[in-house]
Amino acid sequence: MKKFWLMKTEPDVFSIDDLKKHKSTLWEGVRNYQARNFMMNDMKIGDEVLFYHSSTDPSGIAGLAKVISEKKPDPTQFDKKSSYFDSKATKQKPVWYCVEVEYVKKFPHIIPLAHLKKTAELEDMLVIKQGQRLSIQPVTEYQFQWIIQNLAK
Repeated sequence: MKKFWLMKTEPDVFSIDDLKKHKSTLWEGVRNYQARNFMMNDMKIGDEVLFYHSSTDPSGIAGLAKVISEKKPDPTQFDKKSSYFDSKATKQKPVWYCVEVEYVKKFPHIIPLAHLKKTAELEDMLVIKQGQRLSIQPVTEYQFQWIIQNLAK
């Protein structure tokens, strides 16, 4: 059964335009166990993604992506030159996993977080809850479709 996600990235690090240019990317560098577990245990090929720009003004949903690979070991954990290197990780026993996501669409405009917060139909979205800083969050099919049909035009 297809699932729906919101995945956050800082646009000065990797934006929806970068994803469009590269067509796909490994969602590497995630160092939160809950977010890792979503990629490791729950994300499947074909899952749909709200691509969210964080730590910018305005923060918000920039477009769509989809999951195109099952989990794989995050290569940055093995790279001693990477800021995501993990000395506890080995190729035989990886600690961190990632999925690959593919560009689907850039929205004509960012859907700002402030707008999401004012939308009654989205009041249960995790991204608008106080203290929800997780970089990968589940989204209901209703929330996903409502955003596509009503805000992404």
